[in-house]
Amino acid sequence: MRTFLKVISYLFHPILIPIMATIGYFIVTPRLYELNFKIDVSITISIFTICIPMLIFILLKRFKMIDSVFLKEVSQRKIPLYIYVLILFLIITKVITKSIFAELYDFFLATLISSAVCLLFVFFRVKASMHMMGISGLVMFLMILSITYQVNITFALSILIFMIGLVATSRLFLKAHTFPELIFGFFIGWIPQLLVVLW
Repeated sequence: MRTFLKVISYLFHPILIPIMATIGYFIVTPRLYELNFKIDVSITISIFTICIPMLIFILLKRFKMIDSVFLKEVSQRKIPLYIYVLILFLIITKVITKSIFAELYDFFLATLISSAVCLLFVFFRVKASMHMMGISGLVMFLMILSITYQVNITFALSILIFMIGLVATSRLFLKAHTFPELIFGFFIGWIPQLLVVLW
């Protein structure tokens, strides 16, 4: 059981959520993008949001500034969050443009806001769950896409909503978060996605 829940924590680690959202966007949107273009964008997003953060995690762990990629201590979150906020800022200014990607741009903007809020909480020694932030943001983003383009992805959304519960269970079981921290994380991920669209 512990191994299974640990795998869930790895599969839905916050650094994997942007590429999930990118692939989801290309699947759901009726906009016509060439396959090579989709692949290029997905690879670029993967480099920015997975490869670079992993290299930074390795360096920080080598210098004993963090214990693991799960950043269990609040004090260990500052540098990774500063860097992640910078990476997201670079994505929305250099990689994803509003005119070409529309909803995907909104997703990254909202994720930037969520990450900045998480960083702000760190200064008050509050450890919101970034796992919950990531998956709740992803679910809200796909809901928005479904409504915007009138595409029925109920089955996929049902699975992801179930995964929200599974991720929360894994974080509690592994003693990585308390229940309030999971709730904070959920709303930090969910609300900006909604606000960016309404704005």
